[in-house]
Amino acid sequence: MSALIDSALAPPRAPDTEPGWSREEFEARLRDKGAGYHIRHPFNVMLNTGKASREQVRGWVANRFYYQIAIPVKDAAVLSNCPDREVRRAWVQRILDHDGSGDDPGGIEAWIRLGIAAGLAREEITDLRHVLPALRFAVDAYVNFARRAPWQEAVCSSLTELFAPDIHKQRLAGWPEYYPWIESAGLQYFRNRVSQARRDVEQALALTLDHFTTRGQQQRALDILQFKLDILWAMNDAMGKHYGVAA
Repeated sequence: MSALIDSALAPPRAPDTEPGWSREEFEARLRDKGAGYHIRHPFNVMLNTGKASREQVRGWVANRFYYQIAIPVKDAAVLSNCPDREVRRAWVQRILDHDGSGDDPGGIEAWIRLGIAAGLAREEITDLRHVLPALRFAVDAYVNFARRAPWQEAVCSSLTELFAPDIHKQRLAGWPEYYPWIESAGLQYFRNRVSQARRDVEQALALTLDHFTTRGQQQRALDILQFKLDILWAMNDAMGKHYGVAA
């Protein structure tokens, strides 16, 4: 993990003059990274095929809460480094989506309600007592990257959202049958994110395609996206090791 972080935080190579791929090919290469998305991790496969125990489901919810509360912090880091007013005006919606605004309690509260629906107490979610050290380390590494990297690179790292709608759809399709003991209202977070993730992808993808134009820059973007994929994979490794993975 430390080598992974060092690679992502290293300064980019010297600017190159080799022409980049076309926007279409560059986007295709970004999307091809979905082959390494954590939807394929054994721990997530177990969850989404109904083989997880109540302890494993609750452990996943409690640990992923640490990631949920880190997302708006990461997005605030993007804003703090970004001098472009128009980008900031659009990007700030991500913080509102998670922290809540007006009558909308936000995604963090929706995640807490998922945990409650799964049988956890609010306090044991919010006090982070179940968060595993390795998972905490991975999430903190992601936030630290967003703070230290140029804002365009932090934006690029968010492009795992390209692959997120599929994993939310899987949960919405299968969990009511596999885990009927989870109250249906608790799945609202996944319902919300199907549409929110699509909107977020449109903005982040356009910014990435606009900014990374030489071959070296585009390879840097692919490396950054791989770093984020590895963060998500490492989180599942930590949970799989602690809670086990059903055969």
